[in-house]
Amino acid sequence: MKIPVNTKRDIARELARRYSTMTHDELDVLESILVPMKFAKGEMILREGETCRNIYYLDHGLIRQFYFRNDKELTEHIGCDHSIFMCIESLFREEPTRLQVEALEQSIVWALPKVDLERVALHNVNIQMMYRKILEESLIISQVHADLVRFETAQNRYRRMCKLHPQVVLRAPLVYIANYLQMTPETLSRVRAATLYD
Repeated sequence: MKIPVNTKRDIARELARRYSTMTHDELDVLESILVPMKFAKGEMILREGETCRNIYYLDHGLIRQFYFRNDKELTEHIGCDHSIFMCIESLFREEPTRLQVEALEQSIVWALPKVDLERVALHNVNIQMMYRKILEESLIISQVHADLVRFETAQNRYRRMCKLHPQVVLRAPLVYIANYLQMTPETLSRVRAATLYD
């Protein structure tokens, strides 16, 4: 699969379009702090014990955030093209994370280093607005997932995921989708089969 190559300016514009309007000067400032990164399929973006120092914008690819509990992997988030991810507690407490982030496909990621973002946000109100909107979005995504697994039946969990994240459902391995939805792969297979005949 050929991945289109976006410039720093393209990414700055995309972030501005999604989260806040910006002047040319503010776009210049935002562009100046973006750090391009590439990850191969299966490569770790962040490991347990490292400190998360960036907000990440996933331009192209597929990632999953997971952690270990009682020697079991638990998937907390799966993200694909044009989405934001971070380990929020580690980022703000500046402490080692218990989460890990893995590229499930070849992925192009742009890092927004927190220290640089906060420095430029002090003098640029629209960058400050973008920063706030990104954090709001991250909290909402976490809440939606928490509510999904707390309140919804297995079938409704899968249906909601198909509606909210169709590309993830198409591209992520079923074992990770099942894990994210807190069901066994067997239950997910039954749910998917039932959904086909709805």
